[in-house]
Amino acid sequence: MAVLKVKFTKTKRDKLAQILWILNWVSVVSGIILFSLGLFLKIEIKKRNEVMAKGDVNSVPNMLISVGVIACIINFLGGKICYDCSDANKFSRWKLVMLPYIVCTFCFTFCILVGALMCYTMRNELEESLYLGLRDAIKFYKDTDIPGRCFLKKTVDMLQIGFQCCGNNGFRDWFEIQWVSPRYLNMASKEVLDRLKSNVDGKFLVDGVPFSCCNPSSPRPCIQYQLTNNSAHYNYDFLTEELNIWVKGCREALLDYYTAIMRSIGIAALLIWLFELSVLIGVRYLQTAMKNVLLLGDLEGESDGWLLENSFVETAKYNINIIKNLGKANQISTVSGMNDPNINVQNTNCGKTNVTTKSIPAAS
Repeated sequence: MAVLKVKFTKTKRDKLAQILWILNWVSVVSGIILFSLGLFLKIEIKKRNEVMAKGDVNSVPNMLISVGVIACIINFLGGKICYDCSDANKFSRWKLVMLPYIVCTFCFTFCILVGALMCYTMRNELEESLYLGLRDAIKFYKDTDIPGRCFLKKTVDMLQIGFQCCGNNGFRDWFEIQWVSPRYLNMASKEVLDRLKSNVDGKFLVDGVPFSCCNPSSPRPCIQYQLTNNSAHYNYDFLTEELNIWVKGCREALLDYYTAIMRSIGIAALLIWLFELSVLIGVRYLQTAMKNVLLLGDLEGESDGWLLENSFVETAKYNINIIKNLGKANQISTVSGMNDPNINVQNTNCGKTNVTTKSIPAAS
């Protein structure tokens, strides 16, 4: 029994073909939108590439870009097919192409859904990439004289100013590394030497942060050093007074930024998926209706259209059997008792019956 069978008249088939022709051109535009969203996300990730570890964070934008390009090609072809389907004579040349086209469009539509869902599952990979990348960037913040790292100080400073954040997880991350370059340390100072000697690794560690962590909206001058020492500053209480530096970590700030972008892209991709799915359903109805018209031989008469010719269960069993039988056509059965391929071949005597074998004369 056919699934969701609908009866179409000649007028309804023509109107459906015309509507689908228009919708396919709209789908071309949606493909351009997908491509643009993927390209935008890829550019935004590339902007912060210096503070991201190498990973799989580009899988989502690459997926959207690929799907967008394929959408433009498939829907352009679909528009031509639907336009010709308004004429039964023109449909005959597309008859063999329609079903493979629908299968390919279904796979492509599924890829859109996968891309949309990936926008919501990418957060963990992105968080790990940001954590490792920011950790290394902060670690090499002081290396302004080393090629390949000299740009990291400017990158981290601009990041902290732009996203109003400080450190990787928070401002305390700067307490655990030496972020002041040795060239700016006064080695004749007893305080500097004592700090270097007090650390096992010989690093100059302070409870301070770079200037880019300062909040310009603070009512008092920025306190960068001795943040946890109440006696070092007038009218200052580390535990109760709100610090005049950014408290949020840059990993959290960047993660919120990219999550908001991917959530918006995911919603747009889901809407495009629903639209493409509705177009695909319409093309399937048009294909089955036109096929039945040709079978009936009455181009002006009514015809049935459906999504599936048989029920879901029967269709699933049919497709499973096809998959199981793939590659078995040329195989020789090895079931017990049938190891010999000629076991069931009947012996023939080529039409000769009662042939007498000539006796061999005995030796004298």
